[in-house]
Amino acid sequence: MNLKKHLFGAGSDSNVGLLILRVFIGGALLTHGWGKMFGGLDGFTQGVAGMGIPLPQVSAFLAAFAESFGAILLALGLLTRPAAFLIAATMAVAVFVAHGGQPFSAQETAWLYLVPALFFLLKGAGRWSLDALVSQKLG
Repeated sequence: MNLKKHLFGAGSDSNVGLLILRVFIGGALLTHGWGKMFGGLDGFTQGVAGMGIPLPQVSAFLAAFAESFGAILLALGLLTRPAAFLIAATMAVAVFVAHGGQPFSAQETAWLYLVPALFFLLKGAGRWSLDALVSQKLG
């Protein structure tokens, strides 16, 4: 038994963790975006307009797109960095505009999507992803 490996993760493969986090965050975010994208966009657009966000129809569509299709791409690890950028931008608006000035408890869900999105924007999807497969095929 290698105690150093088990205590400190030395030499361990973090790609399993990246896969689990990517799939969980993408799947969980999809539950928020799918309903907006397919059936709730009008109501969501009204909410966006009520916050004074410019171009509420475009902004609402982009947010719903990020929360649905961006979430799917993140879970699959396909175009991970662009998807993570869209998710991070959407969640930044949620944190700083939609819930700006509210207590952390009201912002918490948006933060819990924003931070992993920033992580995947910087880190990428990892070895167990479609990005890695495409990159390998492209040489």
